Amino acid sequence: RVLAIQGDLTVNLAWPAVRLHAAKLTFANPAWAKEPQMVAAAGVTVSMDVPSLLRGKITFPEVVLQEANVFLEQSADGRKSWLLDLAQTNEEARIPIGRVALDKGTLAYDDPGQKTSLRAELSTALPVAAANSANDLRFGVVGRYKGLPLTAQGSGGPVLALRDTTLPYPLTLDGSVGQTGVRLRGEVTGLLTLSAVDMRMALRGDTLEQLYPLLGIAFPATRSYVTQGHLMRTGNTWRYQDFTGRVGTSDVAGFVQVLTGGKRPTLTADLRSSLLDLDDLGPLIGARPGSLTVATEAPNTAQRVLPDLPFKTDRWDTVNADVQLHAGKLRRNKSLPLDKLEAHLHLLDSVLTLDPLNFSLAGGQLNTKIKLDGRGQVIQAHAQLRARKLLLAQLLPASASSQGSIGQINGEFDLTGSGNSVRQMLAGANGKLGLVVAGGQISRLMMEKAGLHLWEILSLNLTGDRLVKLRCGVADYDVKSG
Repeated sequence: RVLAIQGDLTVNLAWPAVRLHAAKLTFANPAWAKEPQMVAAAGVTVSMDVPSLLRGKITFPEVVLQEANVFLEQSADGRKSWLLDLAQTNEEARIPIGRVALDKGTLAYDDPGQKTSLRAELSTALPVAAANSANDLRFGVVGRYKGLPLTAQGSGGPVLALRDTTLPYPLTLDGSVGQTGVRLRGEVTGLLTLSAVDMRMALRGDTLEQLYPLLGIAFPATRSYVTQGHLMRTGNTWRYQDFTGRVGTSDVAGFVQVLTGGKRPTLTADLRSSLLDLDDLGPLIGARPGSLTVATEAPNTAQRVLPDLPFKTDRWDTVNADVQLHAGKLRRNKSLPLDKLEAHLHLLDSVLTLDPLNFSLAGGQLNTKIKLDGRGQVIQAHAQLRARKLLLAQLLPASASSQGSIGQINGEFDLTGSGNSVRQMLAGANGKLGLVVAGGQISRLMMEKAGLHLWEILSLNLTGDRLVKLRCGVADYDVKSG
């Protein structure tokens, strides 16, 4: 690989670092790379650490580039153009660089294996004369990242502290990747390793699911979202805290934390919503937008009531998760008397558990425990539901005859099934359903309608309904194959 200096070379001898300046410098890429030169610059100034050199190791504590074009490439088989061994595969065969300063130039990076190709234009407000210049660096980036279109622009300090874990680097960035937009303001320490991060971050997008190709962590499908909060990193812990925002029309606040370094990342979150729209929960369980409303208002259509979009279990093994969600009030269809929500999601080794998943329902409580085992090709599901003190008058508010009906209903459901959507799970479910009513009263007309006693129904319609006292009622069902 040819290193060519076509201008003057000057050397300033000093201890512990020798300073060299070369004009009109180029350094070639390996033969397989698309671009012939890895570096081409009008001027390059480097400081070389003498004690490291005496130990046989070349180290550049500082590098200053003037009008430089840098092209870095990674081949599909893993070779990296910036590695200096003959095969470009030895991670140790590189020159460690501490800090970089430049006045203007181009930085390009290609990795066809990751479907990534980026081009960045960089410049400072005034030409950089030394590494300690106070001029701000400005940049613009375009290209594709993991197959998604990317654009970004921002600014930073004039000196890029690549390896310094003590000096925070100021950074602002506004950009988008695919349909995800991001805005960052703050400081980063150690640009290569991101050893510490302290930034204000705002995110927006069509669905949290689109974060998967960016972060490699499975997030659920959601409606469009916007958030803003405080992003921090310390050691192996990333934390997005004190954030507020919305998902769909629901407000959301809390924190999300990701711990790296294990077999897979561990995500912990505590989310709170003062007003949660039930329609915003639809994508989480595979429901199509507006499917319930369409199916109930036009029952002869092909629209399904039960969610039928499949879960993407192939992503479940990318993360372990412990997420709590609390909603103080639910926005929902008036015919569905749900209120409040408490949910605790636990995902471990592709087994997802919701325990509890509790709602306030019709004046009572609906307590649920759901387990979805996604380790196989088909999800194995087990659902246990317990209904306590449900008021029929609230459960069926559209029915006039229910207003004088049963006081309270209690019940238990225990179902197992398999399938990759809620509809498939219920279509083949097995188990038991039980309902118990003690005391109260029931509409005589409702009883006759349930038994299809047409003459009695006609008589009651003429004479008026009557209430019948109820001592007890039991319904006990076996469920087999849906």
